[in-house]
Amino acid sequence: MRRAYLLWTVAAAGFAVDQITKAIAAVVVEGHEPRDALGGAVTFTAFRNSGAAGSFAPRATLLFTLVAIVALVAIARVAGSIRSTGWAVGLGLIFAGAGGNLADRLFRTPGFGRGAVLDFIQIGDSGIFNLADQCITAGAAIVLIQSFRGVPLRAAVTSGVGKQALER
Repeated sequence: MRRAYLLWTVAAAGFAVDQITKAIAAVVVEGHEPRDALGGAVTFTAFRNSGAAGSFAPRATLLFTLVAIVALVAIARVAGSIRSTGWAVGLGLIFAGAGGNLADRLFRTPGFGRGAVLDFIQIGDSGIFNLADQCITAGAAIVLIQSFRGVPLRAAVTSGVGKQALER
């Protein structure tokens, strides 16, 4: 249960920070000229992205909405059986990012399930992104590291009843 608690704590914190920074960006950045920070290394500029990262497939907003919902449900289903801190943090970050961008798709213009994600951070000449995107990226990296290290998502079960439940 400690790992599930960790997953939900990471997810809630990441989601909250993402939504707070988007709310600030919607007021301070959107509709204004881009603002440079850190000697021009970072630029704050608002962009409504109806597609995926880098504006990939901008007309597939509904598809990305459905993919996010499936990812959130899948993570919620395994949350209680996670036995690794790395998996809990990684999946918590993915949940936070997918949830943050899903909230945008559901509740931002042009309408429910078709909204555009608010991206507002650009580093150098990179694409414009938000903190939800970074949560997904960091979470995916942690999950990959756990996989390459051979760390199982769930603890091995040797008892008959528990083993039967996992085999289903």
